[in-house]
Amino acid sequence: MKSHFQFSNQQRNGIFLLLFIIIVIQCVYMFVDFGNENNYSNNSHIEELRKEIDSLRAAEIENNKPKIYPFNPNYITDYKGYTLGMSNEEIDRLHQFRSNKQWVNSAKDFQKVTQVSDSLLSIISPYFKFPEWVANPKSKTSFTNYNSNVIKSFVQKQDLNKASETSLKKVYGIGEKLAGRIVQYRNRLTGGFHSMVELSEVYGLTPVVIDNVKKEFAVKSPREIKIYNLNTATRDELVLIKYIDYEVANNIIEERTLREGFNSLEELTKVEDFPINKYEIIKLYLHL
Repeated sequence: MKSHFQFSNQQRNGIFLLLFIIIVIQCVYMFVDFGNENNYSNNSHIEELRKEIDSLRAAEIENNKPKIYPFNPNYITDYKGYTLGMSNEEIDRLHQFRSNKQWVNSAKDFQKVTQVSDSLLSIISPYFKFPEWVANPKSKTSFTNYNSNVIKSFVQKQDLNKASETSLKKVYGIGEKLAGRIVQYRNRLTGGFHSMVELSEVYGLTPVVIDNVKKEFAVKSPREIKIYNLNTATRDELVLIKYIDYEVANNIIEERTLREGFNSLEELTKVEDFPINKYEIIKLYLHL
């Protein structure tokens, strides 16, 4: 072991020099910050990345929020009311009000019934969607004729084949669209309506509205149509009638043969595959 620790002066000086260099390097490593310059240069880039991540996170949170679509407040369910921020008591007040067959027709009525706060009402009321007849009610003068208790005679009624859309809109239950459909259907018929029964062919007209039209209008200048004798008409003549095809025409002739002639037009409803829902239109073209 003694031979390992015997050094010459030159070797001893080399060892001390090596120790000195090691100590200097350790001090430099401990007290000198070599990364400051890089950190300063990267700080702005890191801040931009952090802002971008925050904006993406905020957008994702916003997208995950439940969206509110226009709705009729009369049909708010328990779950819907909960998502809107209503309390159980407020929801129960609305359900109690609706159970009496009453309707909320404005945001003011909704607040009066439910007693929601002004702040909540201001948030949800922009999404309220009421029926068209509530949002844009027609003036009372528009229905003067309908509300009249006087039953008009045939002479007093207007001719349906000459009525304008404006005059039709005065009938209760007929708006701009229905008035336009009546006029369009009349124009497709060469010569106009033959009978008031043909109003049932206009899409959207309910029996109640048709009755209202009949109170104010009548067909005073009916178009000419060809009428066939039910007991003598051939198959080729029957198929010329609206809603009767060759199959139905053959069935009518077979039924006529079995009965040795029809005694009334109502017996057509007994014919196989006969379009019973179009009976009133079909019988306009037949007689006995």
